[in-house]
Amino acid sequence: MSDVSAGAMGAPEGQSKAQQSDATSTEPSNWNLPNFLTSLRIIVIPLFAWLTLEGGAENNAYAWWALVVFVLLMITDKLDGDIARARGLVTNFGKIADPIADKALMTTAFVCFNIIGILPWWVTALIVLREFGITIWRFVQLRQGNVVPASKGGKLKTALQTLAVALYLCPLPGWMSIPSQVVMYAALVVTVVTGIQYIVDSKKAQA
Repeated sequence: MSDVSAGAMGAPEGQSKAQQSDATSTEPSNWNLPNFLTSLRIIVIPLFAWLTLEGGAENNAYAWWALVVFVLLMITDKLDGDIARARGLVTNFGKIADPIADKALMTTAFVCFNIIGILPWWVTALIVLREFGITIWRFVQLRQGNVVPASKGGKLKTALQTLAVALYLCPLPGWMSIPSQVVMYAALVVTVVTGIQYIVDSKKAQA
């Protein structure tokens, strides 16, 4: 019935509906591979936490599996972004869920290290405060019409955090504890500095 009505109304309306249909069809569905990988990453986080706590930073199967799961999750983090951009599957869900998944995984790892007793609580507190604080601040700025670009040191921060977590998960000889701590505290410094850089650069851009 709607098709007949459209034809009766003449060509202009028919073209408008076709254009609307084309615009709608170009919008990627949330049901796609990148979003599946992002959702899978979130779902698997409790398993990662359990393996990490059971491993207890000891040389056992749980600890090794925790490392394997973490590496696989980080690989999916890289894959979902690459696939979404390459295939034009970037969605609003992905834009929100992907950073949440990343921060949830890292926060879980740090908290597990606190519970095990291999990382001070204040390190986790600073990193979590920076990560979620800057994320909330960027959303507030966006609602006000101010787009905050990614920090120049963002990739370095992510790389250092990933390496630090991997080193803490890996059952290494005792002498490796110092290099692992050096990487962790380097990650902490870069995390805090890039957080400050976000705010400073944003203020300069708005000036």
